[in-house]
Amino acid sequence: MNVSIRTVTFVAALVVAGAVAAQGMILDMVANKVIGKYQSATCEQLWAQKQQPKSAEEQKAVDFLRNDAQARTAFIDKIAAPVANKMFECGMIP
Repeated sequence: MNVSIRTVTFVAALVVAGAVAAQGMILDMVANKVIGKYQSATCEQLWAQKQQPKSAEEQKAVDFLRNDAQARTAFIDKIAAPVANKMFECGMIP
């Protein structure tokens, strides 16, 4: 009986670990997409995009990050420097 409980616990832990790893991969993919968008865009394009409303996909991502502090921290840690540098270059932040 104890062996089966340990086995179930181990399998459950693997499933959770796999889900966390998958979420991390998706978060990295989205962060890389954001970084690429800022690095490849001109300042004029960034100013124009800032005036447009968020797409449904972007709003869904923002809502997810608002509700998951750990994911938000990982995302911001990854994108902060490249995005802030581009925004500074474009005069979007002082």
